[in-house]
Amino acid sequence: MKLIVKWLLSAAALLAVAYLYQGVVVSSFTAALIAAFVIGLFNMVLRPVLVLLTLPVTVITLGLFLFVINALMFWAAASVLDGFYVRGFGAALLGSLIYSVFGIVIDSAIERLFFK
Repeated sequence: MKLIVKWLLSAAALLAVAYLYQGVVVSSFTAALIAAFVIGLFNMVLRPVLVLLTLPVTVITLGLFLFVINALMFWAAASVLDGFYVRGFGAALLGSLIYSVFGIVIDSAIERLFFK
């Protein structure tokens, strides 16, 4: 149940990002559901590998390179999906930052809802 709620809220957050920022376009709620799933899958599978491979750069930049990795995951998801479009790397960076803020709020709300 918790996973389904997080998935639905993440899709709603993706729609909110598209509404708030012109660089991200989501065509429908179904596209947002699929995009939220793919972003989550990429973050679960690809992100740890990229973090490990870029560890020296991440250490040198004091962790700021992790923003680039998040943007790459966001951009990669948009490049493999129809109905979810990001206008470039800069848009992916800003869109992933906004999406991450929504994700923090969602995680906090789910923790309060399910673990009172």
